[in-house]
Amino acid sequence: MLLAGDIGGTKTDLALFTAGAGPRAPVAQAEFATKHYPNLQAIVREFIAKHPAPIEHACFDVAGPVIAGRATITNLLWTVDAAELAQQLGIASAYLMNDLEATALSLPLLGAADIHTLAVGEAVAGGPVAVVAPGTGLGEAFLTWEGNRPHAHASEGGHVDFGPTDATQLGLLSYLQERDGHVSVERVCSGMGIPNIYAYLRASGRAPESPALAQQLAAAEDRTPLIVQAALRAQPDALSAATLETFVAILGAEAGNLALKVLATGGVYLGGGIPKRILPALSSGRFIESFRGKGRMAGLLTRVPVHVILEQTALFGAASYGLRMASEGS
Repeated sequence: MLLAGDIGGTKTDLALFTAGAGPRAPVAQAEFATKHYPNLQAIVREFIAKHPAPIEHACFDVAGPVIAGRATITNLLWTVDAAELAQQLGIASAYLMNDLEATALSLPLLGAADIHTLAVGEAVAGGPVAVVAPGTGLGEAFLTWEGNRPHAHASEGGHVDFGPTDATQLGLLSYLQERDGHVSVERVCSGMGIPNIYAYLRASGRAPESPALAQQLAAAEDRTPLIVQAALRAQPDALSAATLETFVAILGAEAGNLALKVLATGGVYLGGGIPKRILPALSSGRFIESFRGKGRMAGLLTRVPVHVILEQTALFGAASYGLRMASEGS
C-alpha cells in the first residue's frame, strides 16, 4: 500500500494506491486546503484517521526544489524531509520529488480524454517532452526516455529572469522592477502573475477599471479567478481581457523558450491549474503566435505538438514513481 501526495501552495491531494490497481486508480483520495495546516504531517495524520490502511511506502511531490530528500515548499515555507516522514509514519520508505517532475512522469499515463491539443505538430517518437505549469507559481520540467523507461528532470525554470517580447511587456518589467527588484517569469506567468499584470495595465491607463470589479478584488483573498472570469465573460471586462491576453502571450513565449532549451521534439504540455481554465484564450491564436515567435527557430517550433493537460496529474506521477521504487526495493 502506497500513500502518495501532491503538495501545492494552495491545495494538497493525498491518495492510497496499490500495485495491482496502478497509479491511476486510487483506493481512497482526499483534498485539503494546504494553508490551513501547520505542516504535511498534520494533513497526513488527518487523512490516515479517515482512511486507515496498512501503508508501507509513501511518495510526495512538492512545489519546490528537492535536495537530498529534503525540500522547502517555495510558496508555503514548509520544510519536508523524506527520512523524517518515513520514521514518523513508521513505514519502510518515503520519497520526495518536485511537483513538475511528477507531472512529467504522469504524461505516459495520459489518454486522449486527458488533454486538449492546441497544435498537432509532428511528434518525434522518443523525443524530449517539456512541461510548463502555471498555477500558484510557475513550474517547469522535462521528460526524456531510456528505451521505454521515462526519466523526469526537475528544474526551477520559473524563477529565471522575465524576458519581455513587446512594448507592453517592457513596461510591465520596468513597473515590477521598480516595485520588487528582481522580476522572475513566475512573477508574470502564474496565479500571482495575473494580478501583477492587471495592476500594471491599470496603472498605465490601458483600460478603465470597472468599479464593481475593483470592489470585488479589494475584498478577495485570491484575485486571479475574478480577473480570469471577468476576461472570459460573453461581454469581457476590458482591463481583465487585456490582462489575460498579456498573460497568454507571456506563457506562449516561455513555453517556446523551454521547448528550445530541451529540444522538445516530443511535444510541450501545459499543466497547472490555470491553462485548463482559460482554453478559449489559449485557443485564440496569441499563444501559438508567441510560442513560435523565435526568429530562425520558428520552423522548428511549428513541428512541436502543444497540449493542455485537463487533469491534475502530478499525483499520478508521484504514485507511479512510488510504486516503481517500492517494487524495485530502492
